[in-house]
Amino acid sequence: MSAKYIFVTGGVVSSLGKGLAAASIGCLLEARGIRVNLMKFDPYLNVDPGTMSPFQHGEVFVTDDGAETDLDMGHYERFTHAKLSRDNNLTSGRIYEQVITKERRGDYLGKTVQVIPHVTNEIKNAMRKVAAECDVCIVEIGGTVGDIESLPFLEAIRQMRQDLGRDNTLFVHVTLVPWIAAAQELKTKPTQHSVKEMLSIGIQPDILLCRSERPLPREMRGKIAAFCNVEERAVIGARDVASIYELPLAFELEHVDQLVLNYLRMEAKDADMTKWKDIVHRAYNPKDEVHVGIVGKYVEYEDSYKSLKEALVHGALHANLKLKVTWIEAEGLETEDRSYEQQLEGFDGILVPGGFGKRGIEGMLNAIRYAREGNIPYFGICLGMQTACIEFARNVCGLRDANSSEFDMATPHRIIYKLRELTGVEEMGGTMRLGAWQCVMEPDSKAAAAYGTTEISERHRHRYEFNREYEPILVGGGLRLTGTTPDATYVEIVEIPSHPYFVACQFHPEFKSKPLEPHPLFRDFVAASYKNRMSHGRALSQASFEAIAQ
Repeated sequence: MSAKYIFVTGGVVSSLGKGLAAASIGCLLEARGIRVNLMKFDPYLNVDPGTMSPFQHGEVFVTDDGAETDLDMGHYERFTHAKLSRDNNLTSGRIYEQVITKERRGDYLGKTVQVIPHVTNEIKNAMRKVAAECDVCIVEIGGTVGDIESLPFLEAIRQMRQDLGRDNTLFVHVTLVPWIAAAQELKTKPTQHSVKEMLSIGIQPDILLCRSERPLPREMRGKIAAFCNVEERAVIGARDVASIYELPLAFELEHVDQLVLNYLRMEAKDADMTKWKDIVHRAYNPKDEVHVGIVGKYVEYEDSYKSLKEALVHGALHANLKLKVTWIEAEGLETEDRSYEQQLEGFDGILVPGGFGKRGIEGMLNAIRYAREGNIPYFGICLGMQTACIEFARNVCGLRDANSSEFDMATPHRIIYKLRELTGVEEMGGTMRLGAWQCVMEPDSKAAAAYGTTEISERHRHRYEFNREYEPILVGGGLRLTGTTPDATYVEIVEIPSHPYFVACQFHPEFKSKPLEPHPLFRDFVAASYKNRMSHGRALSQASFEAIAQ
């Protein structure tokens, strides 16, 4: 039987959580034994988000096949077991690029190429491709209904209902019911207008997910149902939750999964959400907290490190701890004296994540030196590994001018340099070492102990590598290169054995962490950080922790 489709759209304002809603519905259906796949269409003209500023777009999520995708793909992978690829995230830029390529090739046999049917057919074909091997395909349309950019996608999903019928397609619309403090009441008018906008382009929503700060009264649900032409049971109150991992459980209480199955004429077993309930219980009943300082370049916008933050949360939940994160702007640590140490005092662990460009590098080096000399657990990711190697070369091995050719082309000690195959390549988009690469680890390393094996596959996104010409000097100083590619060309993991916990990797482990399956490196980093906390007498009694939690 061919797949059925759930189309998730958003209205009123952006950032209502369409991605989390789609992921949560996928989670519930998967718990019922239904094979799901998810995809997202983004209406911007960039071919992919790879060249977009983290301040505008948030993080770039990388799939195994090396696709640079929207951060909502991270939610999809964390909440379900769907195997995502470059086919699961398409932009207007990608769609138009494909259409123009076909036109130049003569595929349209001289016809006038138009948005309808050529662009919409390309969109529908992309959906069918992703839905080929699943029971239900959940398709999220980025942006807000009413935006001119998203019209071709909305037209395409309207046509999908015409093509497949009501029993095979379902429209879920995420909208806002704001609380007006001056009037002390919730207002339904924005939702009414949003649905009216959908109706004007030929789409009648089947389910409304109404985001609100407060519970929706029964009479208000009835009012929304009457004005928006949906069943009252299909008006779902989607209140804010303290933990995003509570969302599937909140939807289950509202019978969203059963509603979806009814509309799509599907039968399935009851959902087993026991493990998710355990995760949420841990989130709300921690035994203590762990405090991690993240020294980054894009800390003003937390979505720039979305997967990173979630991976730390997963590690903390595994240990039944509450994660406390302090975001530290790397540039703020660039002082001539060591006064920057005041900003780093009291953390149980320090993490330096990925990034691009020279800004803030000296501050990162200061933070790494502080963690190394103070025996504070340190975890470096991508740029965090490269800066760890530079700091070690400068302050342990005496190579005072050590640097990366990314930051100083004239440095006499290129500890980090550009990928050999990228020499001379100046284009920005898709020109990095991307996607899944194999790594072989030393059996007696901390990394191998974490994974429980010596061979792994992890995802990459970078242009620069460790220069193995400097391996004898750094290894002689006490640094261990504990992970490499199978051909020993690229260094993947470095450690300092004499340090309580000092592990840095060239790949991005955060992309493969899930709440029910925390990534081994994040799990062990959080554990080491909490051990450091206890050794300094910062661990709280349960009574005092409960008092703080209140």
